[in-house]
Amino acid sequence: MIQRIAVTVAEEFPLSSPRFDRRPGRLLALAALTVFVCTSSVQTVAAPQLPVTTSWIGNTYGYGQGAWTQIDIAAIAVTRDGKVFTNAPWDESGGEISAYQDGKMLGFAGGTHGWGGSGGSAVAVNSRYLYAAVGVGNEKGRLIGGGIWPPKGQQWYGVTRRPLDDTKRAAAFQPPADPLNPHAQLSGAFLKINDVPAGTKAGIGGLAASDTMLYVANTPMNRIEVYDASTMQRKGQWDAHEPGRLALAADGSVWALTDTLGGPPKIAHYASDGRAAGDALSLPADTVAVDIAIDPQQRILVADNGPRQQILIYTRGANGYAQTATLGERGGIFSGVPGRPGPGRFNGLTGVAADAKGNVYVSTNGIGPRHDTIGAGLGATLESYAPDGRRRWQVQGLLFVDGAWLDPARPNSVYTGNKRFEIDLSKPPGQDWTYVGFLSNRFRYPDDPVFHTDQWPGLPTARALNGHTFLYLTDMYADHLKIYRFDPKRDGETAIPSGFIAGRGRPVEHVPNAPPGGDWIWRDANGNGAFDADEFTRNPDREKLAGGWGWWIDTRGDIWRARDEKDIVRFGFGGLDAKGNPIYAYADLKKYPVPAPFNEVHRVLYEPQTDTLYATGYTADAPHDPGFWKEAGRVLVRYDGWSGGKPKPRYELRLPWDPRAKPPVTPAGLTVEGQYLFVVEPAGNVHVYDKDSAKEIGAFGPGAEVGHASGWVDVPFGISAHRMANGEYLVFVEEDARGKVLMYRWKPA
Repeated sequence: MIQRIAVTVAEEFPLSSPRFDRRPGRLLALAALTVFVCTSSVQTVAAPQLPVTTSWIGNTYGYGQGAWTQIDIAAIAVTRDGKVFTNAPWDESGGEISAYQDGKMLGFAGGTHGWGGSGGSAVAVNSRYLYAAVGVGNEKGRLIGGGIWPPKGQQWYGVTRRPLDDTKRAAAFQPPADPLNPHAQLSGAFLKINDVPAGTKAGIGGLAASDTMLYVANTPMNRIEVYDASTMQRKGQWDAHEPGRLALAADGSVWALTDTLGGPPKIAHYASDGRAAGDALSLPADTVAVDIAIDPQQRILVADNGPRQQILIYTRGANGYAQTATLGERGGIFSGVPGRPGPGRFNGLTGVAADAKGNVYVSTNGIGPRHDTIGAGLGATLESYAPDGRRRWQVQGLLFVDGAWLDPARPNSVYTGNKRFEIDLSKPPGQDWTYVGFLSNRFRYPDDPVFHTDQWPGLPTARALNGHTFLYLTDMYADHLKIYRFDPKRDGETAIPSGFIAGRGRPVEHVPNAPPGGDWIWRDANGNGAFDADEFTRNPDREKLAGGWGWWIDTRGDIWRARDEKDIVRFGFGGLDAKGNPIYAYADLKKYPVPAPFNEVHRVLYEPQTDTLYATGYTADAPHDPGFWKEAGRVLVRYDGWSGGKPKPRYELRLPWDPRAKPPVTPAGLTVEGQYLFVVEPAGNVHVYDKDSAKEIGAFGPGAEVGHASGWVDVPFGISAHRMANGEYLVFVEEDARGKVLMYRWKPA
């Protein structure tokens, strides 16, 4: 007989769920646990809050003091005294324009996130104001207000001006469009540059400011525009082909990157009235210049995001400008031990600036200013270097839409989607992690699907198979599966593309040499990490395998996929080929029908040691709510003897489900480890169940170390767990809002 257990639990904790309402909120609900055993029922008290220690990985700040490092830094500007202002198109918690000094986050400007606002890729300062590139939209026509938002079908790009001493305020130069509308206040400080049809890319490519003039690189219009820095009235303009970043010299002349869209970027030098200065410097052939700055010695600093990954330093001599020095290790993070971070090992340069003392500031995001399908970049850093090249400080915002999984070969090593961290649990929370590996090498493995598929690397599962560790990554929408192998002696920390199981056609249409329409398997048969045309195998079945939310890689290497109302499929692990790649084939695929009592199965977890399968989904009396499309489901069933032909359901567990709560209480994801099942809600609360009896042991959520706050668990595989040798459990939970993954430590009594 099946033991039925119905559970509804919610606890009080503050949170931030920016992907849904983008506003902090609180939930206070009564927790209740009702247990039904056979035909009798017993009322019990709520499951207790478990004693956990909260920590995190991937961000310099945990938000315990309200600070975090933003997830992308696309441009920087610095004041004379070393206060750094940043800008980026997107930060999940609204920190697109932020300020840092001496390794501390000072705050963010706001007004660039939600209500039609967005950040940009240019920023400048003078002695009074911050000027930053921004976008203003209308949320697909839902925002209406003349002068506040553009009319439906249009998008504005321009410059916001803020006072340096309080960047949250508007430094108005015109009356706000509607004095009674609080959302209109920033309109008085917004300089509209381009008014274009929605969907058109027409952002500002560069800014530079003196106390009298503001220079704007209007990239799509092929011109540099000049405005009075106080009145913001246009004073002039001149032609420049695809201008980008700008820098002002002490003599009032303007240095500019040009040809920034078609490339390769060049450097131009203009007098203050726009006349060519005639002494523009030339760059090495393989340079990819992404930013330009001038230090107190009037040397030209060029951020090279090409293979060098360095700051190139030019000095003027008798015969013009010549390169006289560099900052950073040649090859950046990809030199020496590829993927190993460290001082001067830059990775995806986006910005360079200098203060009055000659300290140099460098920003990176793992890929560069133009990152297309990768969304918010691959991990932001901001660093400061003394004139002698010594690193003074660094802040990191390395993770976004990411999970974590303990390395099966190294108990102090943790993988995320494209990074590796080492943990030392003897240290205090937030100081117990170190960033040690960047896994994506775009110079050695340019076909890596990280650069060609979904917007982020994916959610990790690390498995040890035949004595080797492999990394499996599922994307945010569970469409496809990426597989990576490692060769530390040759490739250092780099994850080498090894295999790929494609889903639908559109998400994989940019994978090199891929057959059209998706639904294929790729394996790196020749071991070169490239997607060669003869390495793809199409699904021979007429029924496509795309669709469904439930990927799981078991400890023996079999790949499981729950396909909602269709079936459950299992790709058998076929060992390793001659190049060390895991073998998966359509010929070794088994299908299982959706088991009773389900009509849809959205997740499956399989433990081969006991032939046990845990399935979650929906039933006739607990139906699917289409408004909650990523959820694991309302019901969990454990099946014993799954592969023997007659699986036996041990229990049916009703999972937390209250979609009307604010935030909703639903199972966003789950995992199994040791003796327990771990189920996480969208707002980060975790429920722990004994896997043999389905009894709820307790629940926990983010602690004071992270401000009792979590962003949304916005992915189907946002939780993992690992039982340590001493019986303690490490539980990792995606934290969508502030550039990190939460790490909980719990030791059962």
